[in-house]
Amino acid sequence: MSEPTTATRGVRVQLRLFALYRELTGVESLSLDLPAGTTVGGLVAGLRERGGGFARLPAAPLAAVNQEFAPIGTVLRDGDEVALLPPVAGG
Repeated sequence: MSEPTTATRGVRVQLRLFALYRELTGVESLSLDLPAGTTVGGLVAGLRERGGGFARLPAAPLAAVNQEFAPIGTVLRDGDEVALLPPVAGG
């Protein structure tokens, strides 16, 4: 029997939450198993469905994949690191 491919087994990503998002959810990082083809937006929608503080995450937060800003439609790959970055106020 052959080894399952990423397309059949999905992808594992590391999620990092910063500042306000970390405070809302009570977690700094999570390892998540997702279906192949999941986008950043799909990951966020799944998090929001968990309820609690996760439901308070915006539907389209600023995100980075592997330390580069990424649009909400970016398809995630096995081993990606996804960071959700809250808005920053300054003056």
